[in-house]
Amino acid sequence: MPGAVIAIVGRPNVGKSTLFNRLVGRREAIVDDRPGVTRDRREGAASLGGAEFTVIDTAGLEDAPADTLETAMRRQTEAALAGADAALFLVDARAGVTALDRHFAAWLRRGPAPVVLAANKAESGRGMDGAFEAYELGFGAPVAISAEHGEGLAGLYEALAPFIETPVPEEDEDDDEAEGPLRLAIVGRPNVGKSTLINRLLGEDRLLTGPEPGVTRDAIAIDWVWKGRPVRLVDTAGLRRRARVQDRIERLSAADTDRAIRFAEVVVLLLDAADGLERQDLAIAARTIEEGRALVLAANKWDLVHDAPEALGALRDRIETSLPQVRNVPLLTVSAVTGRGVDRLVRTAFESREVWSRRIPTGALNRWLQEALEAHPPPIVKGRRLKLRYAAQIKRRPPTVAIFGSRPSAVPESYVRYLANGLRRDFDLPGVPIRILLRAAANPYAEDRQR
Repeated sequence: MPGAVIAIVGRPNVGKSTLFNRLVGRREAIVDDRPGVTRDRREGAASLGGAEFTVIDTAGLEDAPADTLETAMRRQTEAALAGADAALFLVDARAGVTALDRHFAAWLRRGPAPVVLAANKAESGRGMDGAFEAYELGFGAPVAISAEHGEGLAGLYEALAPFIETPVPEEDEDDDEAEGPLRLAIVGRPNVGKSTLINRLLGEDRLLTGPEPGVTRDAIAIDWVWKGRPVRLVDTAGLRRRARVQDRIERLSAADTDRAIRFAEVVVLLLDAADGLERQDLAIAARTIEEGRALVLAANKWDLVHDAPEALGALRDRIETSLPQVRNVPLLTVSAVTGRGVDRLVRTAFESREVWSRRIPTGALNRWLQEALEAHPPPIVKGRRLKLRYAAQIKRRPPTVAIFGSRPSAVPESYVRYLANGLRRDFDLPGVPIRILLRAAANPYAEDRQR
């Protein structure tokens, strides 16, 4: 079967077997409305977005006493997770988040596999309240899907891509291939001028604007051409803090904005120059980085700023201290009303996509790794120094590097950050998230010991 392994987990009757059947392309697992139908874990060869991998259907996670059938089923699920590259944690969007979901979310956080969260049974937009609620589980933006109807699979592919995409040799990739339209999302708090900015770019009153917040509800995609280069612009609803979101339509609008971020290549976070960088702006920036998108910051209404040098300096200082995940994020000053800086904003977005899509030659990457290890060796854990042997870029968009060595799970997060910051600095990758995946190197003597 294909190399990467994805284990579908979740409480009973959330649709794990239905999703398994959808991914393998045939009805292999028994599906029934009654919980507990699946008991043993089942493996199948799956395909999604052109990537091939192994998917495991597991028994529904239940909190049960020892020496029961349910406990044995849970041990089967634990065994599946132990050998998986990622866990696909499924919740029921119609039912919302339950106490059992929260219990097993905490259990998965302690486990060995990274977790991708999906909210099932969200066909045709139904159940989006439950999908929105799933944010509280702490695994980032849930992917809204319908396993039964095959909806949301593109979003599921995006979320699983870092784990299921096969490394592509550098020389096999056609660097001259057309990139296609720049997928550019404009996001920010309510009333910062997102629709006004897009109208200025288009040169027409294409979108409704107004002084009151909340005029835009849906994420509106517009095809446009900038200096002969195609762009797919997306205007989004303003994002308020979740604690303040009460209205159902606003919750749906926020979920729509999240989807726009997920499918964008570059996200422009529009700020109000008079307010600076507020907590909600930082939350939106963090969400963009978590989704692996290139980020550009634009301070709008700059024509109303009185002391521009002081305001710009304060804004840069705030960014430096509050967004350590991505150093040197592009920061531009614009005015959607007068048109100041908007042309430079689009040019910067194209440049950011180029950085986001960059491939690092394997030789240069491994020379850099050795220099980084010599400058700051990995720590000693339980009396032995951790060893990192070699690296390979396994994915672009965003740059994703796998580093192979001994005991990868023991490498502290602080050392991973050191490597990520060094990659960004030494290979000139400003403003884009960098993902480092630690993998166990194959033991060349394992086969000899088994003989």
